[in-house]
Amino acid sequence: MILVPYHLDERLHGLEADLPAPPGDEVTAELPDGDVWARLAVLYDRVADRVAARVAAGDRPVVVSGDCTVSLGTVAGLQRAGVNPSVVWFDAHGDVQSPETTTSGYIGGMPLRLLVGHRPDLIADRLGLRPVPEERAVLVDARDLDPAEVDYLAGARLVRYDIEALEIPEGPLLVHVDLDVVDPREVPGVLFPVNGGPTGPAVVAAVDRLIATGRVVAMDVACTWRPDGGNAQRRDLVAALTEGL
Repeated sequence: MILVPYHLDERLHGLEADLPAPPGDEVTAELPDGDVWARLAVLYDRVADRVAARVAAGDRPVVVSGDCTVSLGTVAGLQRAGVNPSVVWFDAHGDVQSPETTTSGYIGGMPLRLLVGHRPDLIADRLGLRPVPEERAVLVDARDLDPAEVDYLAGARLVRYDIEALEIPEGPLLVHVDLDVVDPREVPGVLFPVNGGPTGPAVVAAVDRLIATGRVVAMDVACTWRPDGGNAQRRDLVAALTEGL
């Protein structure tokens, strides 16, 4: 397990308390002053190198962080190792905002849109990250979509599925799970809770189905909460999701 203890460019302390075991690796970096994209590029370049090294060693890395944008480094790392993954993205939110459409300015609402090729000048070019074709990315649940995200998905080849109806894309798979996809009654303290949603066991079953294909090459787990010293429910959920890898 590779721990990236950040929420965007903010260093987090205590996230490891929500892990079922000590991480085998931890990625930190001295981030430059100024532009947030430049800061994230420094951090995610290190993530990409660690992921590439793990894949080259025959591992299927699990990257755990405090947000979803670390997926940019994970995919860049897989590509550096010669793997061009499809992406299965479990999230309560769409994460397909863009700098042009966001009303909040929150970068954590953009990573899936960036992965499929929007605005490569922001960070993808700095990482050598090639776009994932839209038809090889699927969005699971996403029960809280902004109007701009609805408009984008209406014309995109990226398909949104309910968890029970998930169709698995072709090729090697990166499985990304933002734990806010689970009903917030089961996951205390998430930053952006959305009522309803699948149960933890339903998400674990869907992830296990993906792992059973033998095509999962890496997993991202986004613990999108403020670390508070550890929580047994959250720790058990992370353990169940990652057990198969």
